[in-house]
Amino acid sequence: MEPAQRIRSAVATVSALREAAVKSPALGKAVTEIKRIQSQRFSGTYADLLHGTQYREAAQFFLKELYSEGDYSDRDAQFSRIAGALQRLLPQHAVATAVALAELHVLTEQLDHDMALAWLDVDISSRAKTPSAHYIAAWRSVQRRDSRTQQLNGVLGIGRELQRLTQTPGLRLMLKMMRGPASAAGLASLQQFLETGFDTFASMARQPGGVKGFLELIEHRESELIIRLFETNAELCEAELARLLCVTT
Repeated sequence: MEPAQRIRSAVATVSALREAAVKSPALGKAVTEIKRIQSQRFSGTYADLLHGTQYREAAQFFLKELYSEGDYSDRDAQFSRIAGALQRLLPQHAVATAVALAELHVLTEQLDHDMALAWLDVDISSRAKTPSAHYIAAWRSVQRRDSRTQQLNGVLGIGRELQRLTQTPGLRLMLKMMRGPASAAGLASLQQFLETGFDTFASMARQPGGVKGFLELIEHRESELIIRLFETNAELCEAELARLLCVTT
């Protein structure tokens, strides 16, 4: 399948999952709650980076663009509309990064959708406890450990590719020249994402070991979290998750 087709297929799958949530208010509410908890958890796990200096911008970019509870429907629609142009105009590795981002988005939405379904099916005794207990029960009901690892590897891979893109001659100038046409064509959300991602990783790349150090932190902390959510005693896991959520409240 051509890159443009893969991007459009990914966006269509995400749109279908969102439509299912719209048609079922209970499911939609559960999806929103799952995303809210995950966004708050990320903020708690990386509070030191978000309030630090070296990796603050990178952590904020990851939080907003990959772990946020925000609505990406506008950006996705724009992504789908220009998929063909991306395939024609951008370097091959830049197109591959765009495809990887679209397919990571699908995996994330599918996991959130499955979590929301499990959230609704969790035994009432768990539901009556805390959001942390409810979330952990849903996580363990869904399982899909390989998919969680695949999701993390996808995030790390995109980070590495963004670093590589910052080394592509003329790409930053191309992005700057796209501002006017992108705005006129109603592609402002996508344009902002592309420029912010490029600039964030370009800034880190200028620091010795900057991108490598940031991604290693992400890999270590997220891998540890996955292990705890699957293997740690439920009560201890609940206490840790509750602590992370409280960091941001």
